[in-house]
Amino acid sequence: MTEKQNQPREYDAVKGGESQVPFAAAVLGGIPGVKSRLASPIVEVKIAALSEALKYGDAGLDLIIGALQDESMAMKFAAYSLLKDRDEPKIKEQLDKYLPIFEFDVITLDAERKENSGRHYAHFFPEDLGNGVVLEMVSIPGGRFIMGSPTTEEGRRDWESPQHQVTVPAFYAGKYLITQVQWQAVMGNNPSYYKREKRPVENVTWDDAVEFCAKISQKTGKKYRLLSEAEWEYACRAGTTTPFHFGEIIIPKLVNYDGTYSYPNAPKGFRREQTTDVGSFPPNAFGLYDMHANVWEWCSDRSHDSYDGAPTDGSSWETGTNDCRLLRGGSWSYYALSCRSAGRHWLLADARYSSIGFRVAVASVSPSS
Repeated sequence: MTEKQNQPREYDAVKGGESQVPFAAAVLGGIPGVKSRLASPIVEVKIAALSEALKYGDAGLDLIIGALQDESMAMKFAAYSLLKDRDEPKIKEQLDKYLPIFEFDVITLDAERKENSGRHYAHFFPEDLGNGVVLEMVSIPGGRFIMGSPTTEEGRRDWESPQHQVTVPAFYAGKYLITQVQWQAVMGNNPSYYKREKRPVENVTWDDAVEFCAKISQKTGKKYRLLSEAEWEYACRAGTTTPFHFGEIIIPKLVNYDGTYSYPNAPKGFRREQTTDVGSFPPNAFGLYDMHANVWEWCSDRSHDSYDGAPTDGSSWETGTNDCRLLRGGSWSYYALSCRSAGRHWLLADARYSSIGFRVAVASVSPSS
């Protein structure tokens, strides 16, 4: 056999995604290779091809932009992740078309309790739950943050220590707490005590919330789930390091909590005695509403009495034998100190109260989506 006989030939090229690669065959490269792999039925192969397309200039960008129209939400997410930080007008136009944005005002409170406002925007996608009921999922950019509270923070507890850095991958979170009309559309009932369509569903257990996620996952083909505790705190803080995303304090005008017991340096307020419609108060810088109070939010993690050994990758902490599950955010019936971004609470998974609800998440890139 000559040396040339061992060299791959043009017609030996193999399409990306095929599991068997013949001896001495060449994998098709360049833009033709990317296009070939984008035609694969395997989502992981298609997502990898999108990343490779970046190497091929405008031709590669056009392929990534085209993936924004893909039927698979995983492909849309992958394309968005590759394009979201680019400034070219044609890219921004396509992002706005296929992953729309919404604008909102973010309120912060300074040391003199003066309200300051700034205009923000976020990408989102609408999920049709049927019968005209829509679930809005907001893009949460990936990043790093310090989880837990400093020893100087008023109202902190030992179980908020030690502070540690966590890297959170990009994901999508519910713009609002799951509402009663959304729950009704998926589950066919309404267990809430304070009934009203746009109020958060409450009086639901952790198991109920997980079942809801499983049902909309089956309906949509995406992997819906509860937020991990790390994702929740990252999403709540939205880049802030203060006790609340509003700043050093909160006031009843901006949050539905028990204001009859004020946080240090905040004025004493009032208590509404019940839940309020989602979206009644200003969102944080990520565009998420009611991250402080209204109802506690179930998270996926098992409870632990400190962060020793906690995951640093944003994932749910599932080790241990404790049957309690995490709750975050506080509620209409709790004082401000429980509503802090770092505040933690836990209950048995079958606990059911009119102060407990949840919101949902879906991965930014999910191979099975």
